[in-house]
Amino acid sequence: MNKTILRGWNWCRRFRKRCGYGVHSPSDFFFITFVIYEKLPFYAYSSLHHQRRLVAHLPGHREKVDKLFFRLINYIRPLKVFEFGTGSGMTTRYMQEANSEMKVYTFTDAINSQVERLFSSKQHLHYSCCNRDEYIDLIKESKDISPKLFHIAHTDNYRELFEEIIQYVSGADCMIVSYPYADKCKEDWWKNIINDDRTGVTFDLYDLGIIFFDEKRVKENRIVNFL
Repeated sequence: MNKTILRGWNWCRRFRKRCGYGVHSPSDFFFITFVIYEKLPFYAYSSLHHQRRLVAHLPGHREKVDKLFFRLINYIRPLKVFEFGTGSGMTTRYMQEANSEMKVYTFTDAINSQVERLFSSKQHLHYSCCNRDEYIDLIKESKDISPKLFHIAHTDNYRELFEEIIQYVSGADCMIVSYPYADKCKEDWWKNIINDDRTGVTFDLYDLGIIFFDEKRVKENRIVNFL
């Protein structure tokens, strides 16, 4: 099915899931209304918009989704971000711009010179090839640092990464999975993650799956129309 038609179909299916309708949890309603659907023109949006064309040919999210990553950083206030599958690097830049003092580690299969230039002015943004021993050591060292944000982005190794990361998450941490509906295998995996006893409240935005790990919150999957 054509991607545009598929997106339109899913928008119709999620029509009743917009703007927090039917959500009774105050914290979840706040998150949907004032983070996911926030429309304020944050200071960094304009400058980042003009940089998108430089890496538009590389894998990346829509601008609407990247802006949400900016707001997620503002909301969660992680001390460190670990991203797997850098892609165009635009999502990474939106996260870094939300908190320039936050350490961001983004891993890729191969260094891209254009992405490297996009990151060149950011001293707390570390861009390197995806070496398992390196990122596991960094995550282990950060186990007691909280909150952290993990982003499983443009990578096919989502299953393995999830199983490795989940050993070191804390209740204040957050994990974001990009493209949970990329194909049938990933969709089935994502549905298993929603029901996994190791995860807490989840938000299904179609383009993103957002996972929280706070055991004090009632486990629930919130479907949100963010198409």
